[in-house]
Amino acid sequence: MTQSQSQSQTLLACKAGIAAWEKAFNNQDAAGCAAQYEEGTVMHARPFGTFTGREEIQTFWQGIIDQGFSYVDYTDVEWVAMNDDSYVLTAKWTMNKAFGAVHHEQWRIQADGSALLAADDFEVQGER
Repeated sequence: MTQSQSQSQTLLACKAGIAAWEKAFNNQDAAGCAAQYEEGTVMHARPFGTFTGREEIQTFWQGIIDQGFSYVDYTDVEWVAMNDDSYVLTAKWTMNKAFGAVHHEQWRIQADGSALLAADDFEVQGER
C-alpha cells in the first residue's frame, strides 16, 4: 500500500468517526458520543471547562442534551494530516440553540482500523 492509499484510508476512517459522533448527538445519545473518544481523551469545551475520559465526557454531553441542545451540523470542515495515523479536523458548527467552532479535533486510528477522538477543543461562540 502506498503512503497516499494509507492516508486516504486513514481519512475515510476519521470521517466515519465524526459521522458516528454526529449521528449519536443528533439521536440524543450521550453514551454514543462518548464512545467516539479514546479512553483518556482530554476535551476542552469552552467556556464550560475541561473534561477527561469517557465518563466525564459522557456526563458533559448528557447535560447539553438535557438542556435541549440538539441537531449539530458542521460547515467549513477542513482535515489536515497530523501523522500516519491521525487527522485534525477544524470546522464551524451550529446546533438548534448555539453555534461555535471546532479548533482542534484529533481523530486517531485504533488497532481495529476505526478512528476515535484523541483530543477535542471546541468553543461555543453564541446563542441562536
